[in-house]
Amino acid sequence: MSAPDEFTLYDLRVEVVEGDRPMVCNHAAGDYFELSGENLSFPPGQTFPLYSLAALLPILPAKQRETDPADWMTTDMDVACPDPHCGGRFRITRTGKTTFRHGDVTRVPLGGG
Repeated sequence: MSAPDEFTLYDLRVEVVEGDRPMVCNHAAGDYFELSGENLSFPPGQTFPLYSLAALLPILPAKQRETDPADWMTTDMDVACPDPHCGGRFRITRTGKTTFRHGDVTRVPLGGG
């Protein structure tokens, strides 16, 4: 049983997969990054396009949280590249869970105020 000040988030892996058209942005199939808590990790020497990352960022906190099994956020894993001419897709996979303590991530006291 977890302590009352603990919460759990999914760790995520976001990987570039090929879509139905050629990719035109600066990402290649197999490129990826990982997210644990608020921290993004990239493999050494790998880059990731800014505009694709900007499009993905609003989705990631929701994918980190527990969702209803019927919710599309639970079932849908692939997100299209924001460039309408690019066939790239980004597969968001829940890879594990990490537990955090409230006081380690905020100065706001537990319970508000």
